[in-house]
Amino acid sequence: MERESMEFDVLIVGGGPAGLAAAIRLKQQAEAKGQDISVCLIEKGAEIGAHILSGAVMDPRAITELFPDWKERGAPLNTAVTEDRVIFLNETGGRTIPNGLLPGCFVNHGNYIVRLGNVAKWMGEQAEALGVEVYPGFAAAEILYDENGAVKGVATGDMGLTREGEPGPNHQLGMELHAKYTLFAEGCRGHLGKQLEAKYSLRDGVDPQTYGIGIKELWEVPVENHRPGLVVHTAGWPLPSDTYGGGFVYHLEDNLVAVGYVVGLNYSNPHLSPFEEFQRYKTHPEIRKYLDGGKRLAYGARAIAAGGLQSQPRLIFPGGGLIGDDAGFLNAARIKGSHAAIKSGMLAADAALDALAGNRQRDTLTAYPSAFQDSWLHEELHKTRNFKPYMKKGLWMGSLLFGIDQKLFGGKVPWTLHNSADHVTLKPAAECPKIDYPKPDGKLTFDRLSSVFLSNTNHEEEQPCHLRLKDASVPISVNLALYDAPEQRYCPAGVYEIVRDGDGNAPRLQINAQNCVHCKTCDIKDPTQNINWVVPQGGEGPIYQGM
Repeated sequence: MERESMEFDVLIVGGGPAGLAAAIRLKQQAEAKGQDISVCLIEKGAEIGAHILSGAVMDPRAITELFPDWKERGAPLNTAVTEDRVIFLNETGGRTIPNGLLPGCFVNHGNYIVRLGNVAKWMGEQAEALGVEVYPGFAAAEILYDENGAVKGVATGDMGLTREGEPGPNHQLGMELHAKYTLFAEGCRGHLGKQLEAKYSLRDGVDPQTYGIGIKELWEVPVENHRPGLVVHTAGWPLPSDTYGGGFVYHLEDNLVAVGYVVGLNYSNPHLSPFEEFQRYKTHPEIRKYLDGGKRLAYGARAIAAGGLQSQPRLIFPGGGLIGDDAGFLNAARIKGSHAAIKSGMLAADAALDALAGNRQRDTLTAYPSAFQDSWLHEELHKTRNFKPYMKKGLWMGSLLFGIDQKLFGGKVPWTLHNSADHVTLKPAAECPKIDYPKPDGKLTFDRLSSVFLSNTNHEEEQPCHLRLKDASVPISVNLALYDAPEQRYCPAGVYEIVRDGDGNAPRLQINAQNCVHCKTCDIKDPTQNINWVVPQGGEGPIYQGM
């Protein structure tokens, strides 16, 4: 059977801030120039915003360019930042850094604390009002190419396949979506973006991307613990000084507090568990004082592209481009990416619209990277490009060097430091100390499974596993033998489990794919790059409520 197909001028894969901004910009500018174009956006989540997770403190610069009247339109940027605190923690206390000593990238005056999923949902409504065809619940599973090797669109995944990949009783073929230009906005470590990078050699001559895993909870706290507009960032405990990471506490409206922790995935000790480090983090007196007596409402996790400009692939290829975190636009030093995602989507949209106006299709959108080079976004990312390489030198030395870079040189040092791949950094388990993590108390600290429950994650079990092993023997022969199966610990959702059955049977890896929150950490950190994350059926995974 042949798949049905639909034709559009521009197809956008991913309904986060980057993809939605691109769709909105295309329609806005086309209307202003008297062009009539068709724009389609597909999103693998069950609804727009379902897979969006971020801190998030939002710089409104880009959304103001997209919608100068966003306040009048009711955009959910409700809580202006009123106070910044940066604290270096030790086990029992901490030292707050005077704001006058902070680099400008850590100052949040003029920014807003938001629930980014709600912002994405609002942007989706604006896109539909402009005539964008928005289809949530459709997962792009395959890239389609024309006879000249240019991207001509994507195919959505089949529904109703059995675990063996055969058509089941409810089988439905995926659909082909064709376009003159296709923009990929899948977010961090997009599985189609990886394929595009390989096919078109987009990473030739650039550093490997380097990542963090961000884990977040949303709490409702007692009114006496709540400080609307307060932004707290921390470094230090519970991580050792040679491991990059840090935490945040953001006070939203309505007695809501977002608390989270980021661990750089270049850590070396395979016994380390980012999830348990986050649970320990909440027990620190400077953090628990906001949460005591509160109720945990939601949980989620997501990888973060943190390498900066030197780890950014080429943005374009015949027939389209990469936008947002699919291309690594996040500014790790500012702990912000939504404004960069929105701006990148707008820049790519302008290039695509100009190409359509010139009756071009599926060529290379050279105007997009050129516009990025001339934009405020490039200037911003260039200033902070050395942040992650500095922090690899340890907390204290890295903080000192980055402070000098920013305060004395304004980010305009004449050197660019380099990144290495995260999966090569693990040391053998026998060479590293084990870490004794306390048991959860069920009030402030929790286990993985109860946490995954709060993410509203669901996958149909009778389908092919979307976590693919290139070699089924490697988890035992390499990962368990050398690294004590680190996938059991770096996964924040309890997906990977070493099972030792009775009667002397050999250990085996069990993959609980139904728990997956789509964070992509396994795809990044697996030491032999043996795990390949692909999309499950459309609409599956977490359903985050305004995370």
